[in-house]
Amino acid sequence: MTQMIFHLIILVAIYGILAISLNIIVGYTGLFSLGHAAFFGIGAYTSAILSLAGVSFWAAMFAGGILSVLVGLLVGFSTVNLQGDYFCIATLACGQVMNAVFTNWMSLTRGPDGLPGIPSPRIFGYTLSSLPSFALLTLIILGIVLFLTQRLSWSPFGRLMLGIREDTIAAESIGKNVSNVKIQVILAGAFLAGIAGSLFASYISYINPGDFDINLSILILLMVVLGGMGNNYGSLVGAFAMVLIPTVLLLAGLPSAFSGALQELIYGLALIALMLFRPRGLLGESHFISRSDRVEERETRAASD
Repeated sequence: MTQMIFHLIILVAIYGILAISLNIIVGYTGLFSLGHAAFFGIGAYTSAILSLAGVSFWAAMFAGGILSVLVGLLVGFSTVNLQGDYFCIATLACGQVMNAVFTNWMSLTRGPDGLPGIPSPRIFGYTLSSLPSFALLTLIILGIVLFLTQRLSWSPFGRLMLGIREDTIAAESIGKNVSNVKIQVILAGAFLAGIAGSLFASYISYINPGDFDINLSILILLMVVLGGMGNNYGSLVGAFAMVLIPTVLLLAGLPSAFSGALQELIYGLALIALMLFRPRGLLGESHFISRSDRVEERETRAASD
């Protein structure tokens, strides 16, 4: 049971980082992406290939993040002028292209056979082969990511992201370079997704193209929507819920064919209930006031007095 708890903590931390990376794009900037699994896969494959070649864990992890940024740059420049459904479809196409690369570049990724035997992280001469040690690593990285993204949301750049989400034309009318902001947001989300992919590959020790298909992109988006778009803590709650459901079904000992169908049914019912009763998510923006909001509210009250 203890091992299962640590396993759950690790998965929640990894998918929490992944959900936060998409929340920057979808929740704060309003760019609905259905290809985010591609960045996750790029980070995982890059880290896995370099680790198998003997490169240190930290170097492989950051290389995965940087390569995700480079691909994100291509995606950003090719989709920056698209909005709404067109942006969504374009990112979906990018995700499918990357999955095809993972599947067909046999000499590098081994295609459908995947990459087995990915080594565990080795930090300061100590191999993180136990679940508690790896859980500690993922929680530390999750804490850093959460701190940085929260600071970003409180910054003027974060306010600009929200402004673009609410009214792109209004943001452009006051002289803001909306296209530049969108590209920067996509790059930030891609980098964090690549870091999450590196952690995933190191923990699972085996990856294949099926781990990074359209179903994962939809699942990440569901995490963000369930927790509350524009709320990083909500993304963590959504990640916890999405990881907890299959874990509970696994512990229940249900047949795999039945549990898979039941899992999809639960996801669908949860989303319908959310849209009916909590359209802003479990922790929507109206339920979580940032520090800058409180400061602005106090200044407004003082001025009125």
